[in-house]
Amino acid sequence: MSARVTFYTRPGCHLCDEARTVVAAVCADLGESFEEVDITTDGDLEDRFGEEVPVTFVDGRQHDFWRVDETRLRKALGA
Repeated sequence: MSARVTFYTRPGCHLCDEARTVVAAVCADLGESFEEVDITTDGDLEDRFGEEVPVTFVDGRQHDFWRVDETRLRKALGA
C-alpha cells in the first residue's frame, strides 16, 4: 500500500523541518505512512513548487503549503 501523504521539501528549509514534525506525528498516531520528496532532485518539481515548500498532498490532492495544520491533516486522514 502506498503512502496517503506525500510531503515535498527541500534541504535547509526550516518550515519543512517544522512541518515534518507535524506530519510524522500525525501519521504515526493514525497508523499512516508518508513519503518525503526532495524537490531539488527534480527540475519539474522545483518549477512547480518553488518557494512554496513544504507542500503536503493527501490522497494525491494538494492539502497544505508552507505550514501544516495538525487538526486539518487529521481531518483529511479521516481521524
